[in-house]
Amino acid sequence: MSDFSTVRYELRGAVALITLNRPEVLNAFNTALRADLVAAAERANADPAVRVVVLTGEGRAFSAGADLGSATLGTGVGELIETEYRPSLLAIAGATKPWIAAVNGLAAGIGGSYALSCDLVVMAEHAYIYQAFIAIALVPDGGATWHLVRQLGPKRAFEMIAEGEKMPAATCVALGLANRVVPGSEVLDNALVWAAALAEKAPLALRYSKEALREAMKRSLPEMISYEAALQDITSASQDAMEGVTAFLEKRKAVFTGR
Repeated sequence: MSDFSTVRYELRGAVALITLNRPEVLNAFNTALRADLVAAAERANADPAVRVVVLTGEGRAFSAGADLGSATLGTGVGELIETEYRPSLLAIAGATKPWIAAVNGLAAGIGGSYALSCDLVVMAEHAYIYQAFIAIALVPDGGATWHLVRQLGPKRAFEMIAEGEKMPAATCVALGLANRVVPGSEVLDNALVWAAALAEKAPLALRYSKEALREAMKRSLPEMISYEAALQDITSASQDAMEGVTAFLEKRKAVFTGR
């Protein structure tokens, strides 16, 4: 169980469940939550027994973004982003294991950036991602522009930002910002079932598939063919690859160990 004050950390077999736990303020980020999430993300990423991580929010929101009641404005906000948000955002986006966001409600501002930083996103049918920055005369942060322009293109991304658009779950799925929309009462269970299924797949194959996709966003096709070939050398030499082939020939379910 958890030893954090603003995050609940649980193990569900090979799945780590991290819950943002400030429901009284819609899981808005203050100093404590930023620090707790970094520590929880690092714990999950470093634990070899954890194969998949699920991130969600307690109560009726995923996260309302920054806690404006304790927010820092002016030139110091950039340093705050760099020192207190960036570490956990990159711990999620750069993790070697899959992260699934279970978006149970509002994901606003940098709360939306945390959802988009995950590899997979399950949204409750009433949930939405809200680019709230323009309403308070700010620009998107937490990597929001990076995610939105790559998925939506510059014109649609700018429209979403400039209009302060609340993007409902069904639209997020249609545009590729999320993977699934499910009834609100099922969002966490759906994410956990998906996570458990992923946890049974070959960890090295998932890790290097993630790595290849990141590289594919900045490399040419010839470069990626060679890059994939190098990764294939790694995975094909693994015990898991031998187990996968053996299980296929023996018509049984493979048991992968990550070696």
